[in-house]
Amino acid sequence: MRKKRVYKKYHKPDHIYSRVDLGRFINYLMEEGKKTVAEKVFYAAFDEIKKETHQDPLAVFEKALTNASPLLEVVSRRVGGANYQVPQEVTPERRFILATRWIIAAAKSKKGIPMAKRLAGELIAASKNEGAAIKKKQDTHRMAEANRAFAHFAARTTNR
Repeated sequence: MRKKRVYKKYHKPDHIYSRVDLGRFINYLMEEGKKTVAEKVFYAAFDEIKKETHQDPLAVFEKALTNASPLLEVVSRRVGGANYQVPQEVTPERRFILATRWIIAAAKSKKGIPMAKRLAGELIAASKNEGAAIKKKQDTHRMAEANRAFAHFAARTTNR
């Protein structure tokens, strides 16, 4: 049976900076379809970054995403009745998705502070190679490194 065809998605840019990556980040931040709430939180986080670091928030955002993006991840592969965790390179598209997901999850996990401040703090921490998102990336790399012995299964395709 063939796989379904995956169509390319065209994402809309955000309203202020006209950048697609910011628009996508806002969409991932959004809950229950409340995009205006997500935009307010995101832009308030940018204001907070500007106030705390006295740097361009876009530069901090880009640095945070670059630092939180994983290069390797493990993929479960079934070979001869056993499941192996096979290390694999991460595509640029998936890098963005994982980094975004980890940064937002790390910000949401902290409680008692407004979301804009939590998100700003996590973006600043990630831009300095600190924080929960960076820890998640390091754990992923560590797992891939530990399972390097199974890397030879990555090239093999399963014929049934």
